Amino acid sequence: MQVWTENLRIFGPVEFQQAGRSMKLKSRLRDTDQNLTMHVCTIPSAVVTQALAASGADSVIIDLEHGAVDYGSAHAMIAATAGTNCAPLVRVAENDPAQVKRVLDLGAEGIVFPLIRDASDARKAISSLHYPPNGNRGFGPFLAHSRWGTSLLEYREAVDDQIVCCLLIETRDAVENITEICAVPGIDLIIPAQFDLSTDLGVSGQFDHPDFQAALAKVEEAATKAGIPLGNVGLAEAQAKALFARGYRVIAGFDVLWLKAKAAETQGWL
Repeated sequence: MQVWTENLRIFGPVEFQQAGRSMKLKSRLRDTDQNLTMHVCTIPSAVVTQALAASGADSVIIDLEHGAVDYGSAHAMIAATAGTNCAPLVRVAENDPAQVKRVLDLGAEGIVFPLIRDASDARKAISSLHYPPNGNRGFGPFLAHSRWGTSLLEYREAVDDQIVCCLLIETRDAVENITEICAVPGIDLIIPAQFDLSTDLGVSGQFDHPDFQAALAKVEEAATKAGIPLGNVGLAEAQAKALFARGYRVIAGFDVLWLKAKAAETQGWL
């Protein structure tokens, strides 16, 4: 058994140091002087993800909830960020430890959790990110350790406190419970998901509606008071600057929407 264990340590950080970079997004989110970008990747393509990462994007969110991405594509997309400073996050389909474990073992740097409704949901999400005794993640980073330049047995110590937790606030329940949610230790980023939230409030897509604006203000106030960075969709420069002026630190876009908008723009050149 000892020989087997020692063999697992042969390929240590020195041999793997060119294979990947250390996880940095958590510390960057803590730096209040930094504003960051995220791009939601709904297209199952390592080429698209690599292009976004090479553009200088700070992070991508590989979308297993609403996109066409499967686990094989997700692994290739995570790997495509290697050699850049772009952090690969994955949005899981639900707050399910089995889904979280699987994508972390593909090499994800963090998880975006949908439909967080209360503090209990937040605690469940955070626990799924960490190994015992700090959580309940099962050990099996057979793919992930190579992405992060460690040996298999050194992966746990190298990354356990660096995994990023992002919560999506998408429901009326979440808004009502936002103060309690923000009090849960371990949250790195909160995103009020405007499409789902406005729909749940009965004013789908009406982002200027008083009910939506009131809910948004409540989320912003609670997150700011708790010292948790905020993110939101910023698809135009003016929109992004307005978000930064309101205290947001992260702006997000969508690969398929960037592509469609640029293609539509070229039609005006005819």
